[in-house]
Amino acid sequence: MSFRVVRSSKFRHVYGQSLKREQCYDNIRVSKSSWDSTFCAVNPKFLAIIVESAGGGAFIVLPHNKVGRIAADHPLVGGHKGPVLDIAWCPHNDNVIASGSEDCVVKVWQIPDGGLSRTLTEPVVDLVFHQRRVGLVLWHPSALNVLLTAGSDNQVVIWNVGTGEILVHIDSHPDIVYSACFNWDGSKLVTTCKDKKIRIYDPRSGELESEAMCHEGSKATRAIFLRHGLIFTTGFNRSSERQYSLRAPDALNEPIVMVELDTSNGVMFPLYDADTNLIYLCGKGDSVIRYFEVTPEPPFVHYINTFQTPDPQRGIGLMPKRGCDVTTCEIAKFYRLNNNGLCQVISMTVPRKSDLFQEDLYPDTLAEDAAITAEEWIAGKDADPLTFSLKDRVSIVQGGYVSSGNTTLSVSKKANILNKASASRGGGGGPLSGGNHSSANNNESNDANQIAAIFSEKDHRNILDEIRKLKAIIVKQENRIRALEAKVNAAAGDETDARNSNKNGSGAAAPTAAAESSSSQPAGSESANDHSTAKDKAHEED
Repeated sequence: MSFRVVRSSKFRHVYGQSLKREQCYDNIRVSKSSWDSTFCAVNPKFLAIIVESAGGGAFIVLPHNKVGRIAADHPLVGGHKGPVLDIAWCPHNDNVIASGSEDCVVKVWQIPDGGLSRTLTEPVVDLVFHQRRVGLVLWHPSALNVLLTAGSDNQVVIWNVGTGEILVHIDSHPDIVYSACFNWDGSKLVTTCKDKKIRIYDPRSGELESEAMCHEGSKATRAIFLRHGLIFTTGFNRSSERQYSLRAPDALNEPIVMVELDTSNGVMFPLYDADTNLIYLCGKGDSVIRYFEVTPEPPFVHYINTFQTPDPQRGIGLMPKRGCDVTTCEIAKFYRLNNNGLCQVISMTVPRKSDLFQEDLYPDTLAEDAAITAEEWIAGKDADPLTFSLKDRVSIVQGGYVSSGNTTLSVSKKANILNKASASRGGGGGPLSGGNHSSANNNESNDANQIAAIFSEKDHRNILDEIRKLKAIIVKQENRIRALEAKVNAAAGDETDARNSNKNGSGAAAPTAAAESSSSQPAGSESANDHSTAKDKAHEED
């Protein structure tokens, strides 16, 4: 007698459910770029989507409560001169987002609470180094203001966004970098390249530690670090079949698992949930989302289920665990972009009968605060990302997380040529501090106050200049209106004079005619009287 043992897992019955259309985001002109990107980035406050834009590149930022049909003239973030290729929200400040574009520039933006009321064109800082288009932006998981960028010039650069300085420059890739990912504490960096190889670097020194053949296919590959140190990759084999693999960093040449999935030609994006060890595979052009669980037992990567939709997906974004609704046992939330302009919201839920907080589903998750600064990280310090319990610190408002931290930017000026352009515009190039981070140093606070005063004075001057220009325009228009009124009055006067002269002419002619008629009438009467007198004389003679 034979029987099959079903693997025990609390995520075995996870199911996906899409929200109603009126609870999604419609009428979005998703970018038609052929670049392999997710085109979407989500955090507990905002949804950002790369869109089509005339005359440059742009992306739209929407608060989560602005659902339904989006107006065609909705404000955009549109400071790039070329199409935007990739965007990423800062994990330590929900109001800060970075974008890379075909114009070779990386821009960091500050989004106000509540969303945009007008199109935003002035970034906080411009990061200029790449010579070709920038297709990848990635934030460090635990260090504040550390941003990685990679371009089609085969260069990988790690920046200190706060000062606009380059911390590390990696130029050992022979071809375009497809993907990059930090490990859990940010001490290692894994990249995949067009030369079909996977590489592991020390991100501080840029030293190559190991490399190996990733997938034999020529199409794009992706690699991510899992929480416990393993590496998960997606790619293609020689027959263009899609496959995934699991590898150990010290044995990249020997995959622990290598599995073929299907023969579709869309690049697969692995979206990883470190709290549950679930990996969601979302292929570009696919109509399905497959999800797997990674465990220490063979076969290590366990298939769970597939979420099926009728429409192919153009891009996708994964909400951080801080934005999930714990009251409904929601463990993941996806924002799926369709070709028809609909951003579909999909909720992944574990069925539970109890309404209480499920501690086994929600271990401590990533917090909004940074563990270390950029200076501490580049000096050699490593730190795991800060975590917190959703049970203790979460607030549920419309099914989401509400941060109580301060999301303002504190600017610390530093002599740097990269900051001159932005400083001249009043944008500054200071470090972006999110969450509850605030300066405890009096000198820094004084500097911030002085800079704020300088900025306010400059803004005041700009406002005065604008007022003077408006006054000049008003005076000019008033003079023009007076001149037009004078012309109109002159024309009206001439017309009145002409009308009066015509009236006077007709009045003089009428008396003349009357006089003529009166003078002619007595003459006629006199002739008649003469005729009658002559008749009387003739009768008397007879």
